[in-house]
Amino acid sequence: MPASFLPPPPAWLDPWLDSVRPPEWLLQEAQLKGVLFFNHVLLQSEQALPRTRRLAGRSLQMKWRQVCWEWAFTPAGLFETRPVQARADLVLDLGDVSPTQLAALLWRADRPNLRIEGDVQMAAEINWLVDHVRWRPEEDLARLVGDAQARALALLGQRLIQGLRAFGLGRTSPATESPGSRS
Repeated sequence: MPASFLPPPPAWLDPWLDSVRPPEWLLQEAQLKGVLFFNHVLLQSEQALPRTRRLAGRSLQMKWRQVCWEWAFTPAGLFETRPVQARADLVLDLGDVSPTQLAALLWRADRPNLRIEGDVQMAAEINWLVDHVRWRPEEDLARLVGDAQARALALLGQRLIQGLRAFGLGRTSPATESPGSRS
């Protein structure tokens, strides 16, 4: 379950999601937007591009249920979409985890179980990217509204998330404690 304050998903949701397949155009758009986002994040990391440039021309295939996407690394170290081939250099398969289970894992920032096939060195590089490259939304926001406003909005967002986590875990946040309750 994503958080203790949310009700469990209804029993009919997983079977319904199993029977629904998004249209192909929507899957292609999601793949293209994902590539744009991943490339944006890679460009923000000084250490990532030299590592990904070494993977130029190699392909990565991601499978989840009936969806299969394939990306390749460009000479610049960025991702590009590719038609799905019979054989990729590295295949990451999420298996048949349900959409609600996957959402719960992502909400908790847990990694889903993967079946990994292919190039071990490439898998190690992808793992390094997952462990070390992070999106910094405050930097993107600063380009739009300025540094001070971006910092204020980032702090507000952090406090909101901390409050939701504290609420979801049944603890009180420091902001809701009464003045006399601190020791």
